[in-house]
Amino acid sequence: MIHTYEMNGYKIAIDGNNGSIHVLDDITFDILAGRQELPPRDYVLGQLKGSYPEAEIDEAYAELLDLKGKRMLFDTGDALEAVRSSGGMAEGLKALCLHVAHDCNMCCAYCFASKGDYNSGRSMMTPEVARRAVDYLVENSGTRRNIEIDFFGGEPLLNFQTIKDTVSYARSIEGSHGKTFYFTVTTNGTLLNEEITEYINKNMDNVVISIDGRPEIHDAIRFDRAGKGTYDRIMPAALKLVQSRGDKSYYIRGTFTSANKDFTKDVMHLADKGFCEISLEPVVGSGMKLFIKEDDLQEILDEYEKLALIYLDMLRKGSRVRFYHFALDLYEGPCIYKRITACGAGYEYFAVSPEGHLYPCHQFVGRPEFIMGDIFNGHINEGINTEFKNNNILTKDVCKRCWAKTFCSGGCHANAWYSNGDITKPNETACILQKKRIECAVMIQAAIEEDKNKNRETGV
Repeated sequence: MIHTYEMNGYKIAIDGNNGSIHVLDDITFDILAGRQELPPRDYVLGQLKGSYPEAEIDEAYAELLDLKGKRMLFDTGDALEAVRSSGGMAEGLKALCLHVAHDCNMCCAYCFASKGDYNSGRSMMTPEVARRAVDYLVENSGTRRNIEIDFFGGEPLLNFQTIKDTVSYARSIEGSHGKTFYFTVTTNGTLLNEEITEYINKNMDNVVISIDGRPEIHDAIRFDRAGKGTYDRIMPAALKLVQSRGDKSYYIRGTFTSANKDFTKDVMHLADKGFCEISLEPVVGSGMKLFIKEDDLQEILDEYEKLALIYLDMLRKGSRVRFYHFALDLYEGPCIYKRITACGAGYEYFAVSPEGHLYPCHQFVGRPEFIMGDIFNGHINEGINTEFKNNNILTKDVCKRCWAKTFCSGGCHANAWYSNGDITKPNETACILQKKRIECAVMIQAAIEEDKNKNRETGV
């Protein structure tokens, strides 16, 4: 399963069955381009003899044969199946997403959570429910030592006291249970003040702040319930939080829509403001003007390539900015088991509604058919659990045939369900965009590695 492409002067091949990446010269690229099998030597010679000397063709062909023999090209994929069958991950629940607030002080145009209440009525999680969720995570985390709690909404800071009570309780029991809690909060940033900022920077291992980029883009989509833009309220508070955070993790999580297909400007705006950790996600789905449509795709694909070249130039100049779509770690990234099984929604990770119902993830909250159980009686809907656990890149028909599967891990289950009514059928638009992002990320890595090799050769 070979994917070949050209970008920024680089000719690249990716083996989709093992994730190996090869930067090619002209001859090897011409041999491989568009092929899923290595042709016989005589056929290749007949095709290329007029373009290259025979000796060079033979040398290139021998290199490809060697790579095939080492299973670095034209891999059969059986090793992936062996890894999946091995059950190579720790057993037990890893993380809970606590919906501490089914309410929001904003009214964002693309909100998947029905303006914060998930179609279930506005409510707040009580400290008692939150503490029970902590106990549930501990009880069901098995042999895992490191476990995670994400505070989510709506806007979770509307229920700041419950967040504080939950963190305090978790810290009080982690030693006696041999566990270490990691906390994240996702916020729209409107309620950040000195007290909350200080608390977050002291107690949250990660914080996610939603900003969409340029003021006019942000304010057109992310407005309050009075219809007023929120950029001027959020930006100063977000900058203060990040600047006082030290080396703790954070990232700015924006969204781009069909209204700002020139999203490079939004990424650059956030970088120019001083943010180094940036993610900008596309709105995919159907039924809303803002969703990315088929007619938008080529413009967005071109924009990703444009951004990739700008980002590469920034990296070469020593920039510390990390754009998540292009932050592909080829050496210390997710293990192969996680690349196969993806996020773990529905079996390693649950979302908890304010009343204590369990869902596969935060994007399924409010859908009664996805209630898996609750944190009080411990019973889990085995049907839903099994459906999610068995849904991976080796069981999805589309993914099995895709060169990008070991990099994207099969895409988002919720996007698939909301688009196609089936978690096994990925959203086609999301797949197209994801593959372009991977191509860009690989090109950037190839360029950086080439730079390193040149520096070693010159002693720089």
